[in-house]
Amino acid sequence: MSQDKLRIIPLGGVGEIGKNMTLIEYGEHILVIDAGLMFPENDMFGVDIIIPDMTYLLEHRDRLRALIVTHGHEDHTGALPYLLSKLPDIPIYATRLTQGLIEVKLREHKIREAQLHTISHNDKLDLHPFQVEFFHVSHSIPDGVGLAVRTPAGLIVHSGDFKFDHSPVDGQRTDFAKLADLGREGVLLLLSDSTNAETPGYTPSEQEIVTTFEQAFIQAKGRVIVATFASNISRVQQVLDTAARYGRYVAVAGRSMINNVRMAQELGYLRVPDGMLLSVEDARYLPPEKIALVCTGSQGEPTSALVRMASRDARTIRLQPGDTVIISATPIPGNEELVNRTLNNLFRLGAAVYYDELFDVHVSGHASQEEQKLLLNLIHPKLFVPIHGEYRHLVLHAKMAEQTGVAPQNIFILECGDVLELNGDTPRVIGRVAEERVFVDGLGVGDIGEVVLEDRRILSQNGFVVLVAVIDSKTRLLLGTPQVISRGLVYNRESETLLRIMEDEVAKLVGEGGSVAAINARLREAMARLVYDTVGRRPMILSVVMEV
Repeated sequence: MSQDKLRIIPLGGVGEIGKNMTLIEYGEHILVIDAGLMFPENDMFGVDIIIPDMTYLLEHRDRLRALIVTHGHEDHTGALPYLLSKLPDIPIYATRLTQGLIEVKLREHKIREAQLHTISHNDKLDLHPFQVEFFHVSHSIPDGVGLAVRTPAGLIVHSGDFKFDHSPVDGQRTDFAKLADLGREGVLLLLSDSTNAETPGYTPSEQEIVTTFEQAFIQAKGRVIVATFASNISRVQQVLDTAARYGRYVAVAGRSMINNVRMAQELGYLRVPDGMLLSVEDARYLPPEKIALVCTGSQGEPTSALVRMASRDARTIRLQPGDTVIISATPIPGNEELVNRTLNNLFRLGAAVYYDELFDVHVSGHASQEEQKLLLNLIHPKLFVPIHGEYRHLVLHAKMAEQTGVAPQNIFILECGDVLELNGDTPRVIGRVAEERVFVDGLGVGDIGEVVLEDRRILSQNGFVVLVAVIDSKTRLLLGTPQVISRGLVYNRESETLLRIMEDEVAKLVGEGGSVAAINARLREAMARLVYDTVGRRPMILSVVMEV
């Protein structure tokens, strides 16, 4: 690569919600913005999370100048433990709260050494050849920032996750003045949050849900239980403020929630009256009408505190009629089934449930259409790349940019892994770097691919059959009776008949002789045809022929 080329490479966060990671590359230098995760889709059986493909970073580790994290949400920080396990020396810059959330995450992953540096929204960094300036943005978490990155080829603005909230919970508004100053300076490229490109008007303020919270607290006869993201410190503050007004103590449940609340309190990002926070154990000894509980589980995560309560699997908290549950979040795409299952269980237990289909229990942290247009008009960039959204969001945001005066040929809708080169009068996509989704399953990172997922889909839909036969290595004759084992295929009186037919057919096919490989292939093909003709299903068939 020529040393005077400026390139933008999104490794995640375009055409999808989550795993945000964007590279700004100039010559032999790379600046990384965010390192997030994404939750798996419904048909990704067994997958825990998805992270960006970091092959390009590993191949060019000597070019990495720094990684800047815009805010503390999982879709911007969740891949950091996996990145640092490969690149422990990369400098990471983040605001105080974001750094605190990162430290909690790294401790959970037993990563004890990381080069974390604290920045504020007024700071400027010299990361030659990049000069980075920050500006505060309102979001659903305090301490979010956007970036102004000055390069030898021009000024790039990265919005971060933002909205124009005039009464945010933390009192810190998006910095209009800084954005206007950048626009007057002249912006080569704007990378902007597209999440709510389908939503007309303006996103309501975080303060809008206070009314719903107060209604729930007033009407609650027993405990009030609020489920939200563990990193949503602003929502936790709203629970604390409402509980204080209505004479309730607050307990925190869920390991990640407990760790984040403790950290935010230590750093001064949570205002907690003395003696108000209790442990879950201590809260059990108070009258239900004196307790509010904030916990994880807003996305129906199987091991979360709320889901355990809803399924009567929690050791210390048992839901009972009279409890009020507020699920203060909207389902992330792909999580709807888990959330609905949790809702049904809560209703079965007699709880009063507030959720997004019925009540204003959640406010988006992302700009809607008029705010997105306002940012475009403040910045009036020469080039525009929509980020942080599914493909339709990017297309709709691109149309807005055209409406505000950006030339159509200067708007680029990118896919993960695309390389956008900005130098000269004709910016263009010049190719792709190796990019694919990396699946994390238990302790395995990247060892689950589409082939394994397809096998899991087949197993989930049609089950499997194992054929076992033993032959004499010299005579090639069958020894004993073949075994046919099935799971997830059939289970009734007819199954025994089918298995006996299959055993007889296996014996006959093995008797036709040939190599072990040839016998196995013959068995798989014949048994697949037999099962389909008999029950109309296509299970996974494994054939094991052993020579003795």
